[in-house]
Amino acid sequence: MPGSGAHSLRTAQPAGSWERCPPLPPAGRLQRNRPPVGLGETVSINKAINTQEVAVKEKHARTCILGTHHEKGAQTFWSVVNCLPLSSNAVLCWKFCHVFHKLLRDGHPNVLKDSLRYRNELSDMSRMWGHLSEGYGQLCSIYLKLLRTKMEYHTKNPRFPGNLQMSDRQLDEAGESDVNNFFQLTVEMFDYLECELNLFQTVFNSLDMSRSVSVTATGQCRLAPLIQVILDCSHLYDYTVKLLFKLHSCLPADTLQGHRDRFMEQFTKLKDLFYRSSNLQYFKRLIQIPQLPENPPNFLRASALSEHISPVVVIPAEASSPDSEPVLEKDDLMDMDASQQNLFDNKFDDIFGSSFSSDPFNFNSQNGVNKDEKDHLIERLYREISGLKAQLENMKTESQRVVLQLKGHVSELEAELAEQQHLRQQAADDCEFLRAELDELRRQREDTEKAQRSLSEIERKAQANEQRYSKLKEKYSELVQNHADLLRKNAEVTKQVSMARQAQVDLEREKKELEDSLERISDQGQRKTQEQLEVLESLKQELATSQRELQVLQGSLETSAQSEANWAAQFAELEKERDSLVSGAAHREEELSALRKELQDTQLKLASTEESMCQLAKDQRKMLLVGSRKAAEQVIQDALNQLEEPPLISCAGSADHLLSTVTSISSCIEQLDKSWSQYLACPEDISGLLHSITLLAHLTSDAIAHGATTCLRAPPEPADSLTEACKQYGRETLAYLASLEEEGSLENADSTAMRNCLSKIKAIGEELLPRGLDIKQEELGDLVDKEMAATSAAIETATARIEEMLSKSRAGDTGVKLEVNERILGCCTSLMQAIQVLIVASKDLQREIVESGRGTASPKEFYAKNSRWTEGLISASKAVGWGATVMVDAADLVVQGRGKFEELMVCSHEIAASTAQLVAASKVKADKDSPNLAQLQQASRGVNQATAGVVASTISGKSQIEETDNMDFSSMTLTQIKRQEMDSQVRVLELENELQKERQKLGELRKKHYELAGVAEGWEEGKLTPRMGTNPQQGGEAVWPGPSPRME
Repeated sequence: MPGSGAHSLRTAQPAGSWERCPPLPPAGRLQRNRPPVGLGETVSINKAINTQEVAVKEKHARTCILGTHHEKGAQTFWSVVNCLPLSSNAVLCWKFCHVFHKLLRDGHPNVLKDSLRYRNELSDMSRMWGHLSEGYGQLCSIYLKLLRTKMEYHTKNPRFPGNLQMSDRQLDEAGESDVNNFFQLTVEMFDYLECELNLFQTVFNSLDMSRSVSVTATGQCRLAPLIQVILDCSHLYDYTVKLLFKLHSCLPADTLQGHRDRFMEQFTKLKDLFYRSSNLQYFKRLIQIPQLPENPPNFLRASALSEHISPVVVIPAEASSPDSEPVLEKDDLMDMDASQQNLFDNKFDDIFGSSFSSDPFNFNSQNGVNKDEKDHLIERLYREISGLKAQLENMKTESQRVVLQLKGHVSELEAELAEQQHLRQQAADDCEFLRAELDELRRQREDTEKAQRSLSEIERKAQANEQRYSKLKEKYSELVQNHADLLRKNAEVTKQVSMARQAQVDLEREKKELEDSLERISDQGQRKTQEQLEVLESLKQELATSQRELQVLQGSLETSAQSEANWAAQFAELEKERDSLVSGAAHREEELSALRKELQDTQLKLASTEESMCQLAKDQRKMLLVGSRKAAEQVIQDALNQLEEPPLISCAGSADHLLSTVTSISSCIEQLDKSWSQYLACPEDISGLLHSITLLAHLTSDAIAHGATTCLRAPPEPADSLTEACKQYGRETLAYLASLEEEGSLENADSTAMRNCLSKIKAIGEELLPRGLDIKQEELGDLVDKEMAATSAAIETATARIEEMLSKSRAGDTGVKLEVNERILGCCTSLMQAIQVLIVASKDLQREIVESGRGTASPKEFYAKNSRWTEGLISASKAVGWGATVMVDAADLVVQGRGKFEELMVCSHEIAASTAQLVAASKVKADKDSPNLAQLQQASRGVNQATAGVVASTISGKSQIEETDNMDFSSMTLTQIKRQEMDSQVRVLELENELQKERQKLGELRKKHYELAGVAEGWEEGKLTPRMGTNPQQGGEAVWPGPSPRME
């Protein structure tokens, strides 16, 4: 071979003749300089993977990559790696992962095939390093998991190259135009990207970001592999966006909800990590990191794909690793000295002539001068010149060294300043977050105040209603007195609720005090941040001054270099200038040391301030949680203590209201569990947890109170079971709240026991529900319309009969009787007209209620859903129609002279009470601002006025007729008068006895009436107390089980 012959020829040359040999051809030179194939790669692998905590040099990694392409595989790499103690040295394992990652990305495709046999060893090593929580242990464990995931991904998807660079057409071919393949490919990309982000986040968490870690060797050792991670993440993010748009064009949006949620989480992490990486000095000269958009892509809008810009990672051509920077070697310095010596000799020859070797100064042509003296003088001058030249070169070298040192210090200060600016920005962001959280707390406080004002308005209206009820109490009889007693007991319960609300107000006041303290701490943090900004500004000014002085120093050095031609005359001045430069450099070094010390102090102060603020915020959140929990326990304990107190014993409750409260508590417990999980995941978000605890406490108190009142109307055995279940639920709730004291795992706060107690209460409450009317639910709507139509027909019939009676009276009666009949029948006609107007207004209001409350349901379904309210309407309509018929009959008898005026008055009162019941049943579900409700109330007042007119005309007519029958005792004797007096006394006693009997009969009739109404309403036998309550499950309508109260 030509190359080998040339080599043998050169080996035969003498030792000193190598430079004089003719040059080899290019192929021969490469053959001579290139080491053996395996030896060069082995040396580079050992140099790249070592125990020094520095970044892997780019030239060694490049040699390893070229070696895999040369041998078309990774056999040499694994043969060397298997001899390394990767399981005993974390730094060695970390650098192995970095080099192996580079080979998987840029090496020969067979590297993946040769590495699959070592997958189990990588997994075992990952589990082993995962037990080490400090240093490189966790980093190595996560990096090895990432490498295993990368190998599995490329094995499942061989169309994807190691560096993940593909075109859109190749990406479509990878999915084979099958939506199932695209769906599975997206899931695998999510898993792949998740591993990349975990390594990214773990490396940043292991670094002390308060120091300039990116300019240190140890920091660069941990940050160097992130370049490969950034390259992978940019491609995976781009492909994920495109695949999700493709999936949304083929599948429903609900099916891909999980994909969107997972993408949003990874988008937020990747955007934050890219932003943090771009601010590090280490990455700025090695890689250009792209910035993700402010908002994620909207996959629900297909046109948003055109707005997507693929992130591109740019590695500048001039970028290099720290080991590739130019370094002046000793030979280079020697060559520089030789070139400067030749330049000086050429200048000397130009000045003194080119015959320096024989007669440099042409002394031989001069007469009378001794040649030996001239030679000695020339040699002495030459030696002095050489010495001065050497001193000048030493000065220049020293000056250059000083300048390089100063430049290095300036670069370090600039890097530290950049890090400080980044830390200042982070502190400003934290302050802004605290301000936003404070604004949110203030907004919540304003909402609470609004709710309190509305509550005060409701209480004021309740007081006004109570006053109106107290006025009615003076006019009603014994039945109304019983109702007033219930209202007074209800007021006591309201007072207890007010006490609970007062406790809530105290809790809000403590919360406000905590907010004020937080605001004061925030102001102190702002002031400290301002002071640190002023210190940074002063450091910037001092740094600028140092730079200006450095420029002046460089100018002086340039001036000294330009004055090199006049070295003989200015040598003394150069020595003085050198001394001044040395002293100035020392002084600047002291100033730079002082500046670094001040920067370190500032960093320590800032770190301590941030820690104190974080700790204070954490303590305040803990205080709020403890305070809310104690207040909730107090509310529940008060409810348990009041379970057997007389105010609750004298009240009556309903099972349907109890079931509604139990349903609300179940929803509240689910929300509380969710809020507790969110609080454990993110302790800063505590508002939802506090609201859920407070709501649970008040709902629990209401459930215990309703359970206790419901027991009063239940049989003994269900009542005892319900009471015990309420007590057990209260104790379980207290235990659950106590478990929230420690910030442990979610298992410590188990709500299963509370749910079991609620299930038991719900089962007992369902057994106690009333049976209701024997009417099918679907027939209620038709029955309401029929009863209202029947009532209208009865009123019209009554009006026609009254007109007929008035015509007969005018035809057959005269005088006072005709006047009395006309007045009474006219008032009855006015009453019937007023009732007819009331019925029309009631129909309009009912139609409005049904239309506003039924939603998408039909009117019949609405009536069936609100069956209790519907039954009230039916009962009131029947009472109005029956009262109108009875009153017409009584008026007919009075006109004919065979009736009693008292019957007509009683019928008038009964009609007024029935219409009042109809109004009450209609207005309970109406909007208070409804115009139909206003018309109904106006019509109700018209009925009351007409009733008063009927009663007044009846009393007046009775008095007129009685005046015509004046008693004449003028013709009677004393004995006759005495006898008449005795007869009158007997008649009075008989009438009083009959009155007493009638009153007893009336009481028995009313009692029997309520018994029958109780059976229809599903009351328990023996409990005849009338009930006026609300049904929360059916819209809160009023229920009147018996006859309407009437004025007597």
